[in-house]
Amino acid sequence: MKALVLNGVNLNMFGKRDPKQYGTITLAEIDASLKQLGSELGAEVECFQTNIEGEMCERIHQAFRENVDTVLINAGAWTHYSYGIRDALAILTCPIIEVHMSNIHAREEFRHHSVIAPLAKGQIAGFGVDSYLLGLRAGLSAANAAKAA
Repeated sequence: MKALVLNGVNLNMFGKRDPKQYGTITLAEIDASLKQLGSELGAEVECFQTNIEGEMCERIHQAFRENVDTVLINAGAWTHYSYGIRDALAILTCPIIEVHMSNIHAREEFRHHSVIAPLAKGQIAGFGVDSYLLGLRAGLSAANAAKAA
């Protein structure tokens, strides 16, 4: 099993940006936790972050060519308006899990809408790093169920 974790714009600043919303954990620490959990679950986890929308689309295209088993995505602010990333994700045939460290539904109004959510198997938000870990478990479970079907 292979899981790809995609992190979007500004998420490289976890640990520094708005600790009230995101805590002090860094993206490197989140990535390490995901890789450790993946290893425990028998899955390879690759993590990718970019602040460039076109690079995110290219990595999603590559995920399609690689036939990854599941994709977790925290697109950051792109979640709310990037139809380019949304359309790239629509190419994928594997389960997509949308994750957010903060509860986007309890924040500013513009964060309540996700252009990615209609493509996702599910959305996990508001649990800090656990949103990612729960997302990985959910993505791998959905991928296993799809393979068994």
